[in-house]
Amino acid sequence: MNLLIKSATIVDPKSKFHNKTQDILIEKGIISKIAGSIKNTNNYREISLENLHISQGWFDSSVCFGEPGYEERETIANGLHTAAKSGFTTVILNANSNPIIDSSSDISFILSKAQSNAVTLIPTGALTKASEGEELAEMYDMKSSGAIAFTDYKKPVSDANLMKIALQYASTFNGLVYAFPQDNSIARNGVMHEGLASTKLGLKGIPALAEELQVARDLFLLEYTNGKLHIPTISTAKSVELIREAKAKGLDVTCSVAIHNLLLTDESLNTFDTNFKVTPPLRSQTDIEALIEGLNDGTIDMVTSDHNPIDIEHKKVEFDYALNGSIGLESAFGALHNSFSLKKTVDYLTRGKERFGIEANSIEKGNEVNLTLFNPKGSYTFSNDQITSKSKNAIFKGSKMKGYVYGIIANKKVVLK
Repeated sequence: MNLLIKSATIVDPKSKFHNKTQDILIEKGIISKIAGSIKNTNNYREISLENLHISQGWFDSSVCFGEPGYEERETIANGLHTAAKSGFTTVILNANSNPIIDSSSDISFILSKAQSNAVTLIPTGALTKASEGEELAEMYDMKSSGAIAFTDYKKPVSDANLMKIALQYASTFNGLVYAFPQDNSIARNGVMHEGLASTKLGLKGIPALAEELQVARDLFLLEYTNGKLHIPTISTAKSVELIREAKAKGLDVTCSVAIHNLLLTDESLNTFDTNFKVTPPLRSQTDIEALIEGLNDGTIDMVTSDHNPIDIEHKKVEFDYALNGSIGLESAFGALHNSFSLKKTVDYLTRGKERFGIEANSIEKGNEVNLTLFNPKGSYTFSNDQITSKSKNAIFKGSKMKGYVYGIIANKKVVLK
């Protein structure tokens, strides 16, 4: 792959060209020259776009694509196409397909479907067989086949001893265990955050306590086992505090926050729009402020779109019966940039790779190309016109977005809108 990128403003604090507008010459997938002006002497393909900005490729630690089993919601091929057009060069796939990804052959199948793509797909394997929370899945075999971590997506492991054993076993091969933060004995049949809004709407609430009890338990187990833990999509102020304290103790724990939990409160549910029904639920403004503080001080390691396509038959129903989840890849950049500076937005979207052993190539001569291309100016209202996913259950539908994504250059491939 040979390219010449013209007049691109580089947004990469790790690069000596940070905040400079440069031409970038790419030869055989490697950056061979960065300069104020480069002549196209070899007649390479040129990329010249309005107000072009580039950064290291964006990363998402939690996406769902449906396939196998839920192809009506999303396929791997279209999911990766969506990720590319949304600016993501690397995504971690959850194991919540049908059947659940819980064996080495399942991991091999997923990787085979994602071969030769601009976006790097990294699968997780289920933590327990069929994600039923009763016995451990084939963790070591799955890791040997390419699984990056182990998770029962949106399902907590209620058996504390099983979680203890999982952490102990995974530590023998440097495995990373996800622990979804919800105590179902507290959450029960709740459908939104327990608070004033749930009382007004007459909907069953999920108290913040349901998350915080589980986080506290899993951190105790982590300390006991000296394992390696990731807590996905935290949503409450107390969770931030608990994880901050655990990190101060030196525990090997990371966590993420979903973009919608960072920007939207439970007041958004006042129209009973099921697109706002997510897990964990949208919380209070106080929680949002604590989450932002945790993100900025490093307690929260990364953001995620928590992209979860759900077909219309399971979303356009009564609120109590609708499945939880929202797509989020297409809206990730625009929603974040509408609320945060460009510097913070790019920082949030490029964080977290190190936790999963993913190389983060800075924009420097000699490095392999892994770039996201975008225009931070301009605004629009997010609608179905911007959705590439097969499912349209978008929590940010109707919201103001700032900035446009052009696409990516990664794995020696170019994907542009």
